[in-house]
Amino acid sequence: MNYLVLNLVFLGLALCALLLVPKNRWPAYLVGMIPMILITAIFDNLIIASKVVAYDTSKISGLTIGLAPIEDFAYTIAAVLIVPSVWSALLKRRNK
Repeated sequence: MNYLVLNLVFLGLALCALLLVPKNRWPAYLVGMIPMILITAIFDNLIIASKVVAYDTSKISGLTIGLAPIEDFAYTIAAVLIVPSVWSALLKRRNK
């Protein structure tokens, strides 16, 4: 299994979680997404450059942002979608 296939699983779950919140709140996710993607780009490149992590080149697409494979950004996107969506759903359930 390559990283792209694994990412599709996480992103699919993230999109399902996004359906738990009203559509009028979706623009707020973009506000959170932009800085998180930037932070991921900076720190992923630093940890890859310092050889803290390495990727099996046979398991990545080859598309990179700096040194970071594009697949690495899927986890950030999934987290930005899943965490507030689940939080919102739990608060909504608790307030019923």
